[in-house]
Amino acid sequence: MLRVASKLSRRVLSSVESRSGTYHLSFRGERSFFTSSVQRAPRTTNCITSDFLKWASLGSHGFSSFASGFSPLKHKPLESLIDVERAKLQTPEDLASIWDDFHIGRGHIGASMKTKLYHLMEHRAAVCRYFVIPVWKGSGYTTMFMQVQMPHILFTGLEDYKARGTQAAPYFTVSHYKEFAETKDLVLIRGDIVFASKLTDDEAKWLLETAQSFYLNDTRYKLVERFNKQTSEFEFKDVLRALDMPMM
Repeated sequence: MLRVASKLSRRVLSSVESRSGTYHLSFRGERSFFTSSVQRAPRTTNCITSDFLKWASLGSHGFSSFASGFSPLKHKPLESLIDVERAKLQTPEDLASIWDDFHIGRGHIGASMKTKLYHLMEHRAAVCRYFVIPVWKGSGYTTMFMQVQMPHILFTGLEDYKARGTQAAPYFTVSHYKEFAETKDLVLIRGDIVFASKLTDDEAKWLLETAQSFYLNDTRYKLVERFNKQTSEFEFKDVLRALDMPMM
């Protein structure tokens, strides 16, 4: 999809308080420094109705790594996306804006976060790798199953995971780039929408923001811990309540 000529307004997502302070995921726009562009296929609507389930029924899948056929953990070098030497000359604010803006309208999501918050998420994900997040679609929601293995996050449909286990293909993948973590206190984030028929750009942005919030907000993280460590006590309605979504 070609980028529209007019620059989209800067979108700053709502902050979430954590023990490390406030974090922001922002989405902005610019072409400079980037070495390639990607076009994607047209979208079709495909809303999956989710149900309330006993989480232990995931059973033999055991929350094992999924998408073994996609190889999403093969890290795409930052140098293939950005002129790193030119990027070194930018302020953290300008670099974050350039990075975020470039991805608008391309089937990719650009964002950034502070190094301290990245380390907090990395630490928490090491012991709590999995979670479920509902994405609102019209009059209902579809539930996404996520696996966090930093510097990557993978999302697939919960129904696909229940049906296919390790062969479930990801709908959306996220990679974190730490090249500027020390020099600019900035971790760049790139999200790739694998199936445009499953997620729109706006839904993917929301999913990324929400996933971050469940790992960086102390109150929400308790639900992640319960899902991973006390599965039999996990209630999906608590996630819906945290997100102000109606009980379906």
